[in-house]
Amino acid sequence: MSKQQDYDASSIKVLEGLEAVRTRPGMYIGSTSTRGLNHLIYEIVDNSVDEHLAGFCSTIRVTLENDGSCTVEDDGRGIPIDMHEKGVSAERVVFTTLHAGGKFDNKAYATSGGLHGVGSSVVNALSSRMTVQVKKGGSVYEDRYEKGVPVQKLTNGLLPVVGKAKGSGTKINFLPDDTIFEKTWFKSDDIKSRLHETCYLNPKLTIEFEDRREGCQEKAVFNEPEGIAGFVRELNKSDETVTDVIFFKGKYEGIEVEAAFQYIRDFKETILGFCNNIYNSEGGTHLTGFKGAFTNIINTYARELGSLKDKDSNYTGADVRNGMTAVISIKHPDPRFEGQTKTKLDNQDATKAVAQVTQDECVRYFDRNLETLKSVIECAERAAKIRKSEQKAKTNMLSKPKFSFDSNGKLANCESRDASRCEIFIVEGDSAGGSAKMARDRMYQAILPIRGKILNVEKASIDKVLANAEIKTMINAFGCGFSEGYGQDFDIEKLRYNKIIIMADADVDGAHISTLLLTLFYRFMPDLIYEGHVYVAMPPLYKVVPAKKDEQGEYLYDDYALAKYRKTHKGSFTLQRYKGLGEMDPDQLWETTLDPATRRLKLVQIEDGRMASEMTGLLMGTDVPPRREFIHAHATDAQLDI
Repeated sequence: MSKQQDYDASSIKVLEGLEAVRTRPGMYIGSTSTRGLNHLIYEIVDNSVDEHLAGFCSTIRVTLENDGSCTVEDDGRGIPIDMHEKGVSAERVVFTTLHAGGKFDNKAYATSGGLHGVGSSVVNALSSRMTVQVKKGGSVYEDRYEKGVPVQKLTNGLLPVVGKAKGSGTKINFLPDDTIFEKTWFKSDDIKSRLHETCYLNPKLTIEFEDRREGCQEKAVFNEPEGIAGFVRELNKSDETVTDVIFFKGKYEGIEVEAAFQYIRDFKETILGFCNNIYNSEGGTHLTGFKGAFTNIINTYARELGSLKDKDSNYTGADVRNGMTAVISIKHPDPRFEGQTKTKLDNQDATKAVAQVTQDECVRYFDRNLETLKSVIECAERAAKIRKSEQKAKTNMLSKPKFSFDSNGKLANCESRDASRCEIFIVEGDSAGGSAKMARDRMYQAILPIRGKILNVEKASIDKVLANAEIKTMINAFGCGFSEGYGQDFDIEKLRYNKIIIMADADVDGAHISTLLLTLFYRFMPDLIYEGHVYVAMPPLYKVVPAKKDEQGEYLYDDYALAKYRKTHKGSFTLQRYKGLGEMDPDQLWETTLDPATRRLKLVQIEDGRMASEMTGLLMGTDVPPRREFIHAHATDAQLDI
C-alpha cells in the first residue's frame, strides 16, 4: 500500500486555538481578497456598534494608518479586563478563543450582530500584529499579539496599566497579515460606504473616518439623525420620485421592525435588508415577510378601489414592488444567519414579525393617505401592463426560431452534456473565435464568437434587449432563461455550462466589451454571478523570447510584469506584443488562455449588491454628469495601455 493510501490516526490533524482560522481563513471572512480584508474592519466595528445598541457608545473612530494598519476606537464600556475563570484577563480570552464573547446570553447585549463570538479572535489570528487598549476606571490597559499569539506579559494573569485616561472605551489597532491576504491595501470607498450605512441604521451614532495613508489623506464624519428614511432618500437622490418616503416601525414578540420605502418613476426594485445592523446581501426571512404582506395589502386595496376587477388576476409581487426603494431593518435577540459573513437571515419568526408590523402600520398609513396609496397602485398597474406585453415579446423571441442545442450557426458546442464539467467561452471577433475553435478541448469547451460590442442593456428597453441577435444567442446557449425584473423565469438548474468565460482582447475595446457583457449578466441573469459561474479570461500582453537558445520564452500578462522582466533578465530578448487574441496561433491560445492547467481566470464576484447596482447605473446608464464626475475623480486610478 502506498503512503498516499494510508489512512489511520496519524492522518487526523487537530488545529489548536486560532490555527484553524489561519489555515482556512475563507471559512471565517469569506475570502482573502479585498472583500475579506475590509471584512476585518467590519468585524471590529460591529462590536463597537453592539456597544451602541446596548446604550453605552455614541462615537466610533476608524482610522486607516499610514503604516497600513487600521485603528478602531469607541467610547463604550471597554472590553472586560478582570480575571476570567480560565485564569487570565477576560480580554485575552476574547481575542484568543473562538466563540468567546458577551453575546451568547442576553445579559450584556439584548441584540448584537456578532453573534458567533469569533470576530475579534479571527481578526487577531489574521493580523501580523494587534494592539488592544482598554480604558476603564481612569487607567489604560494594554495587550499585544503577533499572528494571534499573545506577546504582552501579564501580571498574575491581568493586563498591565500603560497610562491614565478619562472615560471608558476600547481601542484596537491591527495590521493584516500579508502572508494570508492577496492585498493588504484597504479599499476606503467601500469602508466609508459601510460606515455611512451603519449610521443610517443608528440615528444616534456618530462615526468618524480618517485615512492617513500617503496620498489618501481624507476625513469624514457620518451622522444621520433621519435614520433609514434618510437612507432611502439618499438612494433615490438621482431619481424622479412618485411618493414621499414612508416610514414605520413596530415590535412583535420581542423583534423590533423598522421600514422605509419610496416609489420612483423608473421601473426597478431596490430592497435592502438588515438584521442587527448587518447587511444581508442575499436577503432572508425579514424581506420575505415584508414582500408577502405588502403585496397582499396592495392587492386588497386595489380591489376595494376598483383598480382590479373580479375577473382580473392579482398583481404579482414584482408588479407591486416595481419602482420601490426600501430599507428593512430588524433587531432580533437571537438571529441566525447562513454563514459567518451573515449574508442571509434564517429566522422564521422574523417573517411573521415583519409581516405583522407591515400589515398593521401600512394599513394605518394608507387609510390616512389615500392619494399616496393611489400612486402606489398606479405603479403596480403600469408594471403589470408592461409585464404582460413584454411576456408576449419574450415568448415570441424564445420560440421563433426554435433553438437547437447543436445546430446554432455561431456556437461551436462541446461534445459533453455534463454541465458540471463544461465551459463556454464568449470570444470577441471571428478571427479569435476561429483560433479558439481550433485550440479548444472539444469534449468540454464550447466557443461562442460575438461580433463587436453588444447592446448596452442599462440604456435599452426590454424589447430592444430581446431583439438583439447576440443577446438572443447567449440566452439560448446558456439554456437557463433570463429575468427582466417582472418574474422569475431564470432557472440556474438548467445552465448548460459550469463556467461562462468572457475572452476579450487585453485593450480598451476588449475591456468595454467585457463590461457590456457583465452588465447584461448582472441585470438579466444575476444568479450566474452570485453562484460563481462567470469568469474573465486573462490573456497575456507579451511574449518574451531570450536570444540564448537554452532559455525558454515566457508570457507576461501586464506592463508591470514586463518592467520586472527587463530589470531581472540579463541578455537580449525578442518581445512580441499581442494586440488581440486573433494574433495568437491555436497552440499559443491553448497554452495561455484555454488550458485549465496553465490559464489565468478571474472569478467575477459581487461584494456589495447595493454598491454594484449603483455603480452599474452610474457607469452604464443615461445620466451623463455623475459619470463625468466619477471619471474625473478616478482618472488617476486607470491603467492606460499606451
